[in-house]
Amino acid sequence: MPGTCVIGLQWGDEAKGKIVDLLTQEHDVVVRYQGGANAGHTVVVGEEVYKLSLLPSGVLTPGVTCVIAGGVVLNPAKAIEELDELLSRKVEDSDNLKISDRVHVIFPWHFAEDRVMDKNTSDGENIGTTGRGIGPCYRDKVGRSYAIRLGDMYRDTFREQVQHNIKVKNSILSAMVPPGEFEPLDAQAVYEEYLAYAEKLRPFVADTTEYLLSAAEAGKRILFEGAQGALLDVDHGTYPFVTSSNSSGVGISSGSGVPARYINHMIGIVKAYTSRVGGGPFPTELDNEIGQRIRDQGNEYGTVTKRPRRCGWLDAVAVRYTTRLGGVDSICLMLLDVLSGFDELKICIAYELDGEQSKKFPSHVDDLRRVQPVYETLPGWHEDLTQATSRDDLPANALAYIQRVSELIGVPVAMVSVGPARSQTITLGSGQ
Repeated sequence: MPGTCVIGLQWGDEAKGKIVDLLTQEHDVVVRYQGGANAGHTVVVGEEVYKLSLLPSGVLTPGVTCVIAGGVVLNPAKAIEELDELLSRKVEDSDNLKISDRVHVIFPWHFAEDRVMDKNTSDGENIGTTGRGIGPCYRDKVGRSYAIRLGDMYRDTFREQVQHNIKVKNSILSAMVPPGEFEPLDAQAVYEEYLAYAEKLRPFVADTTEYLLSAAEAGKRILFEGAQGALLDVDHGTYPFVTSSNSSGVGISSGSGVPARYINHMIGIVKAYTSRVGGGPFPTELDNEIGQRIRDQGNEYGTVTKRPRRCGWLDAVAVRYTTRLGGVDSICLMLLDVLSGFDELKICIAYELDGEQSKKFPSHVDDLRRVQPVYETLPGWHEDLTQATSRDDLPANALAYIQRVSELIGVPVAMVSVGPARSQTITLGSGQ
């Protein structure tokens, strides 16, 4: 079976891009199957730093076919911007990128809806959307009335679709904001802008479902690249403080069109601590000097948004849940170097709710908001890990931390990352 998938097991920002970049060299095809331009991946190659939000991280490896599958929602301007940047840095080979004609396209009305809706949450706690039109585009996709797919932009009916949608969306948006605060969208201007995008993207547009099915049947090695993290899954995450797609392993087949029978290895990506962006419960959050120290040492500011991330201790209850949900075989423990310098470290091993302890992850956000983390304390270390290249270079307390994480989560730690560069990755194998 040719398929491997890399998924984040927390609230995103787990450094998936680095592992995808490393694994791409062992694969023929890399697939982005869900999400949009709200997924920031930072990849370091030598002295070069690449920040991607839409194109698969595998685009940095020559000779590998990169696919943006139908489960993605596409901001065409962002796709073109990233392509142009990579071309200017002599990275991208246009023959190796395929964009599904089934992807749904993000339009100006989606950006406007995103801004308005996030401000109008009923309880006053914003979900924390990036404002990039992701949710509204998925909403139109499921609603089936005002959605436009990339393939539609090459049809004679495209102008009519834009005109119809803008007439409806202008009416809706003008009713949602105070008078004078909304400037109606111009249908002709939007049509011409997006027609130009369509022409620039035309060389890359393909039926990626057919391509991927044929590739799988031919035994090609396919790497599926998840975006966001499993706790942000719209069905299985901390709803409603989630993204708008299935960002856990359950979304691979629906987003790519490739049946599960072709996916035989699941790799989970876990930070050595926890972070999240936006609203929603966070049991192990450290809103204190320790949390700020982790934030600063880990440079925990969004790749896409530059927003400071909320930081806290590793939550093994949550990661155990997402590991089971994704059928994960092994994990990569990322940013272990960030924890250097602490006298002691904590891991959440259970939750206490209404006087009872449990290792189950609550299905309702209100219960998760009320839990108290039950911590296990481990000794820290003060050695700099960034120069470590093997298990033997890691201090005993760091190895003990890795081992305990594996025991609590229930799968082996196969790799450890101690810095952003490709070379700052230690392979442990299957047994620590």
